[in-house]
Amino acid sequence: MSRPPEADVSDLRDDTHDLGRRAARGAFVTLGAQAVRIVLQVGGVVVLARLLSPREYGLIAMVTAVTGVGELFRDFGLSSAAIQARSLSRAQRTNLFWLNSAIGLGLSLLTFTLAVPIARLYGQPLLVSVVQALAVTFALNGMATQLRADLTRRMRFARLAVIDITAAVVALSVAVVLAVAGAGYWALVAQQVTTSLVLLVGAAVAAGWLPGLPQRGVPMRHLLSFGWSLLATQLVTYTSNNVDSLTIGVRFGATSLGLYNRAWQLLMSTLSQLRAPTTTVALPILSRLREQPERFADFVRRGQLALGYSLVAGLAVVATTAEPLTEILLGPQWTGATQLLRLLAVAGAFQTLAYVGYWVYLATGATSTLLRYTLVSAVIKIVCVVVGSTWGVVGVAAGFALAPALSWPLSLWWVGRQAPIHARGLVVGGLRVVGFLAGASAAAWLVGQTVPDASSPWTVLVVELGVWLVLVAAAAAVVPVLRRDVRDVLAVVTAARRRSS
Repeated sequence: MSRPPEADVSDLRDDTHDLGRRAARGAFVTLGAQAVRIVLQVGGVVVLARLLSPREYGLIAMVTAVTGVGELFRDFGLSSAAIQARSLSRAQRTNLFWLNSAIGLGLSLLTFTLAVPIARLYGQPLLVSVVQALAVTFALNGMATQLRADLTRRMRFARLAVIDITAAVVALSVAVVLAVAGAGYWALVAQQVTTSLVLLVGAAVAAGWLPGLPQRGVPMRHLLSFGWSLLATQLVTYTSNNVDSLTIGVRFGATSLGLYNRAWQLLMSTLSQLRAPTTTVALPILSRLREQPERFADFVRRGQLALGYSLVAGLAVVATTAEPLTEILLGPQWTGATQLLRLLAVAGAFQTLAYVGYWVYLATGATSTLLRYTLVSAVIKIVCVVVGSTWGVVGVAAGFALAPALSWPLSLWWVGRQAPIHARGLVVGGLRVVGFLAGASAAAWLVGQTVPDASSPWTVLVVELGVWLVLVAAAAAVVPVLRRDVRDVLAVVTAARRRSS
């Protein structure tokens, strides 16, 4: 089951041609797998939304808003530390495995003991058993951390894809069966535990190595330093990203949080799954391009364009068609999530444009600088959300959408001070994408308002989507700068497909 000794040290000496070929193959495999996972996730949301109530979703969201911080401590930034390291010995990899496993076990025990205080925070005694059941996921995920990091470092993207898809299918099946049987929110608890268990088993089989005993005298300081700085950044990010759910849960109750959580799960969680593989592919590539400034900057520029004309474009469609989408996907009991979905799409657009900065910080090892920037952006987000909560749940969503719009230019300027990228060009390019798509969305939405109220939501969806597609295609064909952008993105895709063949 173990690999030959000579394969235990990854010195990453790929030549340029092989690097491009492997990057292209990795991008297609990873993004293709994520597309399957997105279909499964959206399908799961659609099915479970008709079997469970907003309150049941809200109860689970209350728990994860608090305990989710444990996942960051469980990783401790060490997965990224292992992936970006120029070399990683068997002993270092083994020590990292046991460290993540120990942290995961410790967090499981800590979370179990904190079940009562968490339940009291929300005034929901039944959350005690939910927290205790979910505590086991920390131990399972801790053991899987370095196994998955090793697969990523070796660019075994196909294996990771199979594992992730299998986990999603098995966990969703368990949740649906239990929901149909009347298990209520326990179906969602079982889904999370099953996911962690299948991911661990799959990673252990696919990684092809077994950890030995921990060893002393192994150089670990640079890995731990990287991980600690990244952890601090992730903690700040997590706090700012979850201040909305925590505020809604404490101030407005489980039902309101359930509506918000479904909008979040349908959009932001899906978006995160789409963005995550881009880091999986981009991080090892940018790490190799650190000594080639022009290629580094060009990779980042093309990356933002690709994100803009794919993910941001998809978010524009969601913002345009939020009303019929909510009714079709979630059903009539979830209509309160419509405006929340639209505002979250706006937030997601600006977060996505700024996402390339995250690649750069990790690839260059500038995690301490990333922490300082993240602290500033977190303050902006917390202020926007807390002030917005004055106007209820919709106000919270509006504040959450405003924050990344304010911090996005700051993000690119900040990262431009740390790496050889062209921040001004990235801002201009991003604004071009946003303005182009926002104009088409506004026009399509206005046309959709002319459809009679008695019409089927499918009719409204077809009208709004059709108008949006026509406007986008026309503008891309007529406006020279947009034509250049589209040609640039298509050229990247075509070249990647050729390299991967």
